[in-house]
Amino acid sequence: MRLAELLCAAAATLAFAMPVAAAPDADAATALAKDSGCTKCHAVDKAKKGPPYQKIAAKYKGKADAEAKIMDMMTKSPKVKLDDGTEEEHTAVKTKDAAKIKNIAQWILAQ
Repeated sequence: MRLAELLCAAAATLAFAMPVAAAPDADAATALAKDSGCTKCHAVDKAKKGPPYQKIAAKYKGKADAEAKIMDMMTKSPKVKLDDGTEEEHTAVKTKDAAKIKNIAQWILAQ
């Protein structure tokens, strides 16, 4: 019985010692997305010219490099293929602030 108590205490200690990731600031992310023109092509749950954020989040779910890939897409303006088969440059987000870019990427992944 003593061993079980020690294991429970150790598990509780580790649970509280682990860093907690802050939730993304949804208001800041949506404001930046709107200001950057992202909402012209993307919505949270509806297909527009680009995929909905929920579809993007599902595509990257569980992938260790998800945040980095989304941040690259938002900052490097790569060519993207649209559903109609055409290609165009992806518009870059209108900020150089890495924290703001990370926030919007985390917000997209949280959808």
